[in-house]
Amino acid sequence: MKYVFFTLLLAATISACAQEIRVAAASDLSSVMPDLAKKFDASSSCKTIVSFGSSGNFYQQLQSAAPFDVFLSADKQYPQKLQDAGLTLPGTLTEYASGKLVLWARKESHLDLSKGLKALTATTVKRIAIANPQHAPYGRAAIAALNTAGVYDKISAKLVFGENVSQTAVFAQSGNADAGLIPLSLALTASMKSAGNYVEIPTPDYPPIRQAAVAMKNSRNADCAKRFVTFLTSTDSKQLLQQFGFSTN
Repeated sequence: MKYVFFTLLLAATISACAQEIRVAAASDLSSVMPDLAKKFDASSSCKTIVSFGSSGNFYQQLQSAAPFDVFLSADKQYPQKLQDAGLTLPGTLTEYASGKLVLWARKESHLDLSKGLKALTATTVKRIAIANPQHAPYGRAAIAALNTAGVYDKISAKLVFGENVSQTAVFAQSGNADAGLIPLSLALTASMKSAGNYVEIPTPDYPPIRQAAVAMKNSRNADCAKRFVTFLTSTDSKQLLQQFGFSTN
């Protein structure tokens, strides 16, 4: 009888562990992911464990079979490439939101945000933080917006690069940069709102930041992985994403 009880307990423990999914999420989601994970976990038998980083770095890791079940990118390009390489579960590539770019500066800054990106040409601006465009979609969007505004050549020497958008926001908030081009989702967090002000960059000034998710073929829990990707397009998920500045149309 004891042996049967132990066997059942062991089976239950293994089953519980199998319900965990590891999610690799772009850093612009750091403000909303705790709520998304909590909502998903409450409505399922799954437990979501999230890691944040730049989309490009996660893409490189996933090419080498990093142990993630789901990838939430800040663009569609990286998940699409993983799908094309046969590394994802069929039919799971899903667009879940579009991001927005803002120019953020501390409240004590004399930067005239009403001028938009042209304000960055002021001689008082010494350092401007953006995410590294080599592996961060928001960094590439920032470069495009600066070019559209006709100021890139004038301010390129002032640029400092964050490893991801979260580090970029820290550079600006801490004063290590005079301003930062960051996601609206981070500008809306309590700490950033209390420390500074922002102005949205017109969306026609940079390529759309269409964000996509995909479940990985080597997932240890394919059922939960696929269910999480599906959840991202649910009404509950859309409402949370919209609260943090994402478009879900």
